Amino acid sequence: MENNKEFLGTKPIGKLLFKLAIPTVIAQLVNMLYNIVDRIYLGHMPEEGSLALTGVGVCTPIILFVSAFAALICSSGAPRASIFMGKGEYDKAEETMGNCFTLQIAVSVLITVLLVLFGDKLLWAFGASENTIGYATEYMNIYALGTIFVQLTLGMNAYITAQGNAKMAMLTVVIGAVCNILLDPLFIFVLDMGVAGAALATIVSQGVSCVWVVCLLFGKRSMLRLKKQYLRVKPKIVLPCIALGTATFVMQVSESVISVAFNSSLLKYGGDVAVGAMTILTSVMQFAMLPMQGIGQGAQPITSYNYGAKNVARVTKTFRLLLIICLSYSVLVGTAVLIFPKVFAGIFCADAALLDFTARALRIYMGGMVIFGIQIACQMTFVSIGNALCSVIVAVMRKFVLLLPLIYLVPCFTSDKATGVYLAEPIADVLAVTFTAILFSVQFKKAIRGLRQEA
Repeated sequence: MENNKEFLGTKPIGKLLFKLAIPTVIAQLVNMLYNIVDRIYLGHMPEEGSLALTGVGVCTPIILFVSAFAALICSSGAPRASIFMGKGEYDKAEETMGNCFTLQIAVSVLITVLLVLFGDKLLWAFGASENTIGYATEYMNIYALGTIFVQLTLGMNAYITAQGNAKMAMLTVVIGAVCNILLDPLFIFVLDMGVAGAALATIVSQGVSCVWVVCLLFGKRSMLRLKKQYLRVKPKIVLPCIALGTATFVMQVSESVISVAFNSSLLKYGGDVAVGAMTILTSVMQFAMLPMQGIGQGAQPITSYNYGAKNVARVTKTFRLLLIICLSYSVLVGTAVLIFPKVFAGIFCADAALLDFTARALRIYMGGMVIFGIQIACQMTFVSIGNALCSVIVAVMRKFVLLLPLIYLVPCFTSDKATGVYLAEPIADVLAVTFTAILFSVQFKKAIRGLRQEA
């Protein structure tokens, strides 16, 4: 691999972002298959497909919760490692990675124990019904055992991207996703394991990805290596990482909380059909959002490295390019979903009643998508420059301050209560983007002025 200082500090921004973002976007799209390929197969199961899909959808808050801890500890440490690399402090970058690796393992064990002991109670609270609790429990009991694979794959892969090695990071998720795509039909249909087969395919695939990424970071091909002397956890190392990762953690945990709020409200107003539709809506939203997040992650090493190197021009140019790309993408994809909702909904189910209901809801739920590229570009840049406070504020504002209350308030003012629940999402998105843009315009200018003074 190229010398990192030359690779991230001198090459043209456009070509560099393209080189890093394309593999990262591909990785994000492929990684999405872990979450949605199960739903695609289960939704097309004969007779019980709709209920199986709804049951797995009830597990979504727990899956998001597990992923959030990967972002809290390891994915947040990666930007700090990039900043240290920009300063030429490679030993501190490796110490950051090693500390986060150990902490990630400890957290994974704790989460697994909690899910095994209390998983069924959580599923009832998260919107399961008498018709779907069996499917949800069957899926979650197996998925919980693979928590450590999920944690290490998502968390440690960020350090491969942080080195500017986006292609290897892409291979991490491609390998696992291909395994998942191949194992799903084998376990679900050939071996007639149903929902249990979908869960087993997921954790086996994540296990393969986990072995790949850990071996890579221990090996000589990695610029940053996991070393024994850096595996002992030190508060002065991990606490700043946790502080920076709090924004992403809050954002993902809020997704879990919001998913519970959506499911419980929709079960009340629309029954299992409305909850099943929500499972599809969140899958389409993932499809729309992950490429933007991949672009943001591709820009992160460039921004973080040059911020650490106090190269103001490259930091500002990277943000402008990131904003243009993300906003263009969100307009294009958001418009496509609004015009052809039934095409996107049809990927996940064959039931005519569920398909018609979902297509109508999708137009409402995705209404704010066209401007959401602004939110992603600003939020990812806050993380990349180490502005933990603003990252947390933005994450809390969108989900907890705006969306969560709106889920319960908007139905009070609509004749169709279920439609009111779906309408809360675009209203919150528009308000959140406006707030984030104003906050970013002030804080980014302040950060750049400080960088110029230091330089």
